[in-house]
Amino acid sequence: MQFNATPRSVQGTSASRRLRLASLIPAIVYGGKDKPVNIELDHNEIFHALRKEQFHSSILEMQLEGKSHQVLLRSVQWHPYKQIVMHVDFQRVDANSILHTKVPLHFINAESSPAVKLSAAIISHVFTELEVACLPVNLPQFIEVDLINLIGGESIHLADVTLPKGVTYVAHRGDANPALATAIVKGGPADDAAEKVAA
Repeated sequence: MQFNATPRSVQGTSASRRLRLASLIPAIVYGGKDKPVNIELDHNEIFHALRKEQFHSSILEMQLEGKSHQVLLRSVQWHPYKQIVMHVDFQRVDANSILHTKVPLHFINAESSPAVKLSAAIISHVFTELEVACLPVNLPQFIEVDLINLIGGESIHLADVTLPKGVTYVAHRGDANPALATAIVKGGPADDAAEKVAA
């Protein structure tokens, strides 16, 4: 995905307020060997781009002063109660350096699984995204989790999923094989465990 950026020379709260009144967003690009660069973005373009999953999990092409730069979206600040983007952070991408980022999970075949068809289980997504490490060329837009064999009361773990080539999971809290989804059967062990956690 591509987006356009313009260098921003004026900084500070007043300058940022003037930008937003002009439907522009203050932003910054950092990382790599170059110094951080303050930029401004078109609010309408970025607002609609942020509604697309791939804008959050793909290598982006930033057009700045006639040149194309590869970047990753790192953070977005929203207005507390209005649909207004207040600030955006991007990180430069080095084709030869390992990057760490989060990739969304796409769960498929839940309705065809024994858990749902035979046990009328409710599928609970424990994780909706995974933090991974990989070279930019290997970064997937999403990771597919097939639930076709999931049985009621059981879970599907990371070890049950084949990660894309060149992609490794960054362990969360030391758990190298987390449960990604659980089939909760009313009155079953998984349901009891869920109720204990809720309590």
